[in-house]
Amino acid sequence: MNLLFRLLHVLLFSRFRSRVGIMDECATPFRVWPTDLDVLRHMNNGIYLSLQDLARTDYMIRAQAAGAIASEGWYPVVASETIRFRRSLKVFQKFHLHTRLITWDDKYLYLEHKFTSRGDLIAIGMIRARFLSKKGGTVTPAELMKAVGENLTAPAMPEYLQSWINADQGQSKAAGV
Repeated sequence: MNLLFRLLHVLLFSRFRSRVGIMDECATPFRVWPTDLDVLRHMNNGIYLSLQDLARTDYMIRAQAAGAIASEGWYPVVASETIRFRRSLKVFQKFHLHTRLITWDDKYLYLEHKFTSRGDLIAIGMIRARFLSKKGGTVTPAELMKAVGENLTAPAMPEYLQSWINADQGQSKAAGV
């Protein structure tokens, strides 16, 4: 239920926050609530991933992409993600979740999420996502960029990101997926 209230908050207030460009970093403010805690009294690792979903929603609204995406009948799905924790977040602690689009290829978008509090990096997550159509099939990043009015070339794939993709694909192969 806690995430439902946060989703409603994002949907209501994102349109009043400053706009961001599709290649800009989008900072979404949050606070740790008691319902976010695990038995060790710090924010549960699963909450980080759920908050990344909300931050991407804020990003799409503030980048003015959400309306175009919805009108096409498209929706995002996470294909793969990873997160690295550096510090803990405690109850009632304020933090920001910084979302940015790093690059894309023929099928996927690659986004970075940085959790920060008081200038410290708390955690960093990577997302590989794609868009699907309610009519069936996938939506290419090129189609997505065109729909949101962007004519951009994908930035170069950073080496660390390519390493993660290779490791992720290797794990999928090993699992027979």
